[in-house]
Amino acid sequence: MTIAAILGVKGADVDTIDADADLASAVALLAGKRIGAAPVLRAGEIVGILSERDVLYCLQSHGVDVLGKPVTEVMTAPAVTVTRDQSILGALALMTRRRLRHLPVVEDGRLTGIVSIGDLVKYRIDRIEAEAEAMRDYIRSA
Repeated sequence: MTIAAILGVKGADVDTIDADADLASAVALLAGKRIGAAPVLRAGEIVGILSERDVLYCLQSHGVDVLGKPVTEVMTAPAVTVTRDQSILGALALMTRRRLRHLPVVEDGRLTGIVSIGDLVKYRIDRIEAEAEAMRDYIRSA
């Protein structure tokens, strides 16, 4: 199974942050939407990703004055991305290896979605439960 299967259920809507936005605006977006990260875009292209972790580390190191700085000074760049045809297990391995919780989905340089570790784990659990139920049905019918 691929990332496309998750986006087919979840949808492709992505909350993004403009590269020229200040960190306070980005924090308001993350908190207001109750999301853990958002891709940072400049002229429609992804230039990084801003996560809760980025914000916390920056606040701890530099204090609240950093809230007036542009997100480009705080974000993780370049963003690690995947395509829609990336396997779910491959994406999980990438997230584990790189210690990421969010992966923007990019096709031909354009942002087409985002998946979280929670999305991937939920999908895997749902698949495992469906396979177990199919096996139980098979056994009952034998």
